[in-house]
Amino acid sequence: MENAEGISDDPEFCSMIDRLRDEVENEEGSLPAVFGELARTTDPEELLTLLTAPGRPLWAREIAAYRLGVAGDPRAFEALVLLLNHRDPERCVTAAHALLRLGDPRTARAAAALATNELRAAYALLPVRLLADLRAPESAPALVTVLERRLAAGDPHWRVGLACVEGLGALGDPQARDVLEAALPHPRLGRAAERSLALLGGPAL
Repeated sequence: MENAEGISDDPEFCSMIDRLRDEVENEEGSLPAVFGELARTTDPEELLTLLTAPGRPLWAREIAAYRLGVAGDPRAFEALVLLLNHRDPERCVTAAHALLRLGDPRTARAAAALATNELRAAYALLPVRLLADLRAPESAPALVTVLERRLAAGDPHWRVGLACVEGLGALGDPQARDVLEAALPHPRLGRAAERSLALLGGPAL
């Protein structure tokens, strides 16, 4: 797909456009003109207008927020955080990618708040992965907190727990040792916990 300079080399953008094209065509029967405008424009003010104008569909706000975010425009931050907490995991993936590229200092705090919100535990996977990628001071404490909760007997969110285990290993923060050792007996997390403990150095208990 041909887009503005640099965007055609961004596979996440191309994947988002393909996904949203199918979504819009299925809902509306054809692509509205604004879809093409969003895919092509590089004007940040035009993108901001499309992001904030009342009555815009979610897909339009997603494209505008993504393009502003990867361009480093902090005005995309709030919209991207909302998308990171969306029930649709594909939207969360897109938002996490843009937030990582945005480099806003507020991102780690927002991701930690989303990841540790137990009422939204089912949607914590992408905030957890983003925290590991950010390697911010907030990252390891938040992942430790989330993993401790995921170790409860019968907890259904083991994939979130696995992302915490892997993220803590990648971060290499020694404060994760206790919770990783606690994860060793877990039938779904134990082997990943062994690998993460090895990355921390020293023997696992």
